[in-house]
Amino acid sequence: MDLKFKTMKKLLIIPAIIGLLVTGVYAADKTKVADKEDEVSYAVLNQFNADFSDAKNVKWTVNSNCQKAEFVVDGVKKTAFYNLQGDFLGTTQAVEYKKVSARAQKEIANKYKGYVVSSVIEMSNDESTEHFVDLKNDKEELLVRVSPTSAVYFFKQVR
Repeated sequence: MDLKFKTMKKLLIIPAIIGLLVTGVYAADKTKVADKEDEVSYAVLNQFNADFSDAKNVKWTVNSNCQKAEFVVDGVKKTAFYNLQGDFLGTTQAVEYKKVSARAQKEIANKYKGYVVSSVIEMSNDESTEHFVDLKNDKEELLVRVSPTSAVYFFKQVR
């Protein structure tokens, strides 16, 4: 697979995962919680069981865009995302702000004076790891993306 295709694929996957994550965290969830594993595709179940054989307390959510597994592995709560064709899109987990590079922390402090860090989500896929930092002040809440190169980008206005 050439580099240009991988980059384009990544540019499409990242917003999809974060869109699902933000929607799930900040809005009423209109997804269907899978009561039975038979609502999750066979390919996804096999892939998940191979990738996360030590997962505990697995809860599946299926919607028209993706299949999502929330689970605990080694005491850490994670979420894995798969598309409807069964391809692994990535995982997310809450992390401490200190996991964000010092360079990015400095840029966030300069660009977003008056905001406090509410939470940090780490998103990893086969190609990279990024952080999404939730920032709040008295009037608003927003989400910024920290790239693998420590560049900081405005991502979404939450409120």
